[in-house]
Amino acid sequence: MRLPLIAAALFATCASSMASGFPVTVKSCNRDVTFEAAPKRAVSHDVNLTEMMLALGLADRMVGYSGISGWKTLDENLRKGVGELPELAPKYVTKEVLLGVDTDLFFAGWNYGMKVGGDVTPETLAPFNIAVYELTESCIHIMKKDKSSLQDMYADLLNLGAIFGVREKADALVSGYEKELANFQATLPKLDKPVNVFLYDSGEQKPFTAGRYAMPTAIIEAAGGRNIADDVESSWAEIGWEPVIERNPDMVVIVNYGEVTAEQKIEFMRTNPAFKDIAAVKNNRFFVLEYNEATPGPRNIAAIKRLAAAMRAG
Repeated sequence: MRLPLIAAALFATCASSMASGFPVTVKSCNRDVTFEAAPKRAVSHDVNLTEMMLALGLADRMVGYSGISGWKTLDENLRKGVGELPELAPKYVTKEVLLGVDTDLFFAGWNYGMKVGGDVTPETLAPFNIAVYELTESCIHIMKKDKSSLQDMYADLLNLGAIFGVREKADALVSGYEKELANFQATLPKLDKPVNVFLYDSGEQKPFTAGRYAMPTAIIEAAGGRNIADDVESSWAEIGWEPVIERNPDMVVIVNYGEVTAEQKIEFMRTNPAFKDIAAVKNNRFFVLEYNEATPGPRNIAAIKRLAAAMRAG
């Protein structure tokens, strides 16, 4: 039986949509976000989120990125990956800039380009038909969630795979990471006890560090350590120096980015008399993670492997 022309067209559209996997709905923090089709003009914020997009081969679906050069986190690998894509803002992108490039998806997070009550949020962008997908690690700022784990990063890759219609690529990428980590951990020499680690991001009067819900906690644990700030009920947070001194970490992990270099942060701890009795300082056990290794993204597995080796080197 021949279908009427309009009915045939509707049938063809539905069949095409089903074949491509759309519409698709993903969980973004506490919201369900539905996509009728894959975004074509996406913008990512921050280096780690941009690298997730690149790992999935999505540069041709982007019109730009933001929040990288302002914190000096653009390296040669990323520069090659983004190619001719423009950086729309060195630090925080505005709603006007997103509208100016006709963005259809903003991939960002809370304190990764968006602030609670700020000008750029899912709610402020919705009237302009700009969808927002939120970095899973950052959801702790607006809802309760489980302790940080690599599943946070995996969830983002899988959700991006669904959003952009590249599920198979995302599945393969995540499966590869899981297998790589499992194989590596199976060969790791056992430690007598976890290495107590302090993550030093920035700050001299008070240190900015990674709490229970930040990715470094998962990285440290996967490598065989324990984050001394894993009882801090936050992700990235400012604490006092007193608990750092009291908890006497065996190792200090430095996050390298911004105006103050990793070497300067290490020198600050080495030369401050208040820290002279900390085991990590006495034994000169400092380890440097680049910003895009310490935040959720494709470099997390390599970061775990490097940190695990350093923990066992003495």
